[in-house]
Amino acid sequence: MELAKAELAYKGKRAGIGAGMFGGAGVFGFYGLGALIAAAILVLATAMTAWLAALIIAVVLAAIAGVLALQGKSKVQQATPPVPEEATESVKEDVQWAKTKAQQARQ
Repeated sequence: MELAKAELAYKGKRAGIGAGMFGGAGVFGFYGLGALIAAAILVLATAMTAWLAALIIAVVLAAIAGVLALQGKSKVQQATPPVPEEATESVKEDVQWAKTKAQQARQ
């Protein structure tokens, strides 16, 4: 039992370190995305004023966010209510079967 506890503690520590590394990767990925957005603004700024380039990129990002929000809302609505409908129906069928068998046994 002690060996199992020690092994689980060791594996838990490893999993925690791995999760922290995933979190760090997410932070650096977020910063990388920000740098790419800044680069896109700077590229557009060579052809127009900087404020207009930033405004264009902001509108594009807002449009992407809007589309993702609408798709997310649709997916959430499809998943609600969070009741396992098939399992509920199966249980109802099992109860009805049990009632039928109980009635047959009484006769």
